[in-house]
Amino acid sequence: MDDYTWQQRLRARRAQERRQLSLVFLLLAAIAGAMVWYFFFYIRTPEYALEQIQTAITEQDGEKFQRYVNSELLASRAYDDLTVDLFAYDSELTPKSRSMFEKFYIIIKPQLATGLENAALTRVSSGSWNLPDGTDILKGRQLGIDFERFIERSQIRNTTFVKIGKVEHMGRSATAEVEIKEDYTQTPFTLILSMEQAEDGHWQVSYIKNYKAYLDKISPLQNKDIADYIAATKSIVSESNEHFEVFQNHFKRLNSSKNGHLSKQQKYNIAALIEDDIIPGLQERQAQLDAVEVPAGAQYLARQRQQATETSIKAWQHYIKGLREDSPAEFATAETLHKQELAMDLRVQDIIRHTAISKNIPNLP
Repeated sequence: MDDYTWQQRLRARRAQERRQLSLVFLLLAAIAGAMVWYFFFYIRTPEYALEQIQTAITEQDGEKFQRYVNSELLASRAYDDLTVDLFAYDSELTPKSRSMFEKFYIIIKPQLATGLENAALTRVSSGSWNLPDGTDILKGRQLGIDFERFIERSQIRNTTFVKIGKVEHMGRSATAEVEIKEDYTQTPFTLILSMEQAEDGHWQVSYIKNYKAYLDKISPLQNKDIADYIAATKSIVSESNEHFEVFQNHFKRLNSSKNGHLSKQQKYNIAALIEDDIIPGLQERQAQLDAVEVPAGAQYLARQRQQATETSIKAWQHYIKGLREDSPAEFATAETLHKQELAMDLRVQDIIRHTAISKNIPNLP
């Protein structure tokens, strides 16, 4: 190879090395620019906050969720919309009664709004919905309402996220469209989230601007399905109630005792009544209910009836065991289960009553 050819190749190699070095610098600059954009700009956008909320729910990270959601304000605003919806179509409420209920819900707002917030945060951190327990004032109906039913009517347990839509920026405020779907009726809806920027630059969802509009759309759909289901099962329930009234009277007669103690024969007869009539009667009624097609929006009511039946059967089984083994522990278990079943029965009656008095629901398309 002569000197001229060697010099040419050397110059070409050096030019290629300079080009490669330039590309490396450009790539590093692009990476650095992307990192600067991400860490100094993107993480201070509403879009980033919405992504982090999704990640927090997926990873069950309650702390991260609370950083990007003002859960206290969100629950407070949602409570206001929800309590209006609770008796929005009640045809039996007089102006005086409506005013009384409004004042009542204002009084108990701190407890219920906090309960709503805690239920949602527990769902995020644990992946499951848990009801108040122990000495919690929201357990049962200590405040005069059924918190389980309250949560159900909020629709938060049966609403599925679909995707994030348009985000509009307005200085330190923003709105974000979030497409969702109501699980029972499969109804799509677009929620509009109000967002605010904190002092440190990160964004938070503060409240849902059109939450009441969502409730107004879903409630009539569910109520119509519930009304149809109640009508379809009315004869089954009526006939069953007649049979159980007979069983109840028989049960009372068998339990009659002058000294307050049941004889061996009485215990035998009571156990036979439960095993031969009451439990089979419960099973037969549930089988008939299960044979009825449940409209989409009435699934909760149907499930409550089913759970009440299952709990009642378990209670009676423990009662039988208590009779045969003379076991206070079995009687105590039976009583606990019976109270749970009564709570479900009362919830079912509340749903039926609410459907019956909601005569002013707007006509559905």
